[in-house]
Amino acid sequence: MSNKTKFRWALLFFLPVLALFTQARAEDEGARLALVVGNSTYTYVTPLDNPKNDAELMAESLEAVGFDVMLVTDASRDELTRAIADFGRKLRDADDNATGLFYYAGHGVQSFGANFLLPVDVNLSDAADLSLVAVPAQALLRQMFSARNQTNIVILDACRDNPFEAIPDLNENGLAEMKAPRGTFLAYSTGPGEVALDGVGANSPFTSSLAQRMSAPGVPIETLFKNVRRDVLEATNGVQTPWDTSSMTANFQFVPAVMPSPAEIQERQLWETVKLSKDPIQVMLFLRANPESRFAGEARSLLQDLVSSEMQETASKSEPEVPTPAPAPVSVDPSDAERELIEAARQAGTAEAYKNYLDTYPAGHFSELARLELQTIERNEPRTDPISEPIVPVAPTPEVTAGESSGGLPDVVAFNAPLGAGDPEIATRSISDLISASPRFPPIEGLPEAAWKDKTCASCHQWEQANLCTQAKTYMNDQTRAVTKEHPFGGVFKQLLRIWAEGGCQ
Repeated sequence: MSNKTKFRWALLFFLPVLALFTQARAEDEGARLALVVGNSTYTYVTPLDNPKNDAELMAESLEAVGFDVMLVTDASRDELTRAIADFGRKLRDADDNATGLFYYAGHGVQSFGANFLLPVDVNLSDAADLSLVAVPAQALLRQMFSARNQTNIVILDACRDNPFEAIPDLNENGLAEMKAPRGTFLAYSTGPGEVALDGVGANSPFTSSLAQRMSAPGVPIETLFKNVRRDVLEATNGVQTPWDTSSMTANFQFVPAVMPSPAEIQERQLWETVKLSKDPIQVMLFLRANPESRFAGEARSLLQDLVSSEMQETASKSEPEVPTPAPAPVSVDPSDAERELIEAARQAGTAEAYKNYLDTYPAGHFSELARLELQTIERNEPRTDPISEPIVPVAPTPEVTAGESSGGLPDVVAFNAPLGAGDPEIATRSISDLISASPRFPPIEGLPEAAWKDKTCASCHQWEQANLCTQAKTYMNDQTRAVTKEHPFGGVFKQLLRIWAEGGCQ
């Protein structure tokens, strides 16, 4: 690999990790305080079905993301005024980094550019009396501004039909756009002067979307309400367009982004390395070592694409003299015989065993796996004539009492006894030790260290005494390269496995 390529890979891995660590919020959040109001049961004007439900849903959603919520439903004018005053007092008592949030669902009207929230006991016959029987929205903003806290959020789902259309000078629909003090985010369920829908279900489309999306981690408030706007437009067939305006100076997320752990960062780096390799063997090894990885789905999809691509390339290069008949259709489920044959091949782990499966089931359920395993085995074979690893005899231990042959290999190998041959690191350890140990060098040339170093061989091969014995027996009558080819524990290890099998795998 060239230095330029290494640099590009390092840059590709470093930048996402750096971005994850620089997503920290610009402020250390203090208290989160919310006042949630829902008025449905009006006495003198048209009752509304959903505001009380909306307020209860919003209170639950806000509590779930860390807000201390005051919930008020079906409030009279006195109750609403008192709740706003108490909310302002709590904000003023909090620290400067506190976040204040006010949510209102119910009737709301505008008059001469000013917005009013209607309590359930509102009774109006003259427009001049509006400020006497309703609560000015500006009074709420003044309470929040007086606290001088860093962030305030006002959410108004209050633009239903005007209940006072028959009163002269009070026939404007919806709410007017308000000017908010610095550090405030204002959100309306629909645009200025427009009417919002109460919804056909238990909640309004605006509040339903907001409650559902609020718990998504790492989403800035501006992006959150943009997503809510899309949801409402879709739910109302384009009739209702939520509106927002902001004078915020700090970043805000209802749920902060979750910082990845070192293990998650390492897993991502490993997967990015494997993905960039576009090597089906490396992808397969990644899946075998990390079957529950969050990248497993992406890895399986990539593996399928890579295998299909290789098969198409091979087919395009080959021009058979006679047409090859199409393989018989494969049944929905593999037969017991096919399962037994692939399991035998998997336990044997030899090229011959996988070729036997492919000869019998060329288009079987496990043919893709068998071809990949066969490719792995063949790629792992040395390119030149094999030379067995030098065998360094060691002094017999109490566990190995039998003599050694003239070739340096012991006559008997036991599963839990030192092997007694090979270099000292192998000779002084038993088979049971080694199958739970890490490879000494890559199983496949060029495989990144993260994919094999400090991993156990058993994590890929699922080795245990019984199935390892089955594999070792395949070496008993095999004096060819299958026994002497390179191995992550050295060439002598397979020869020792053969002796172990000949002794009954004891």
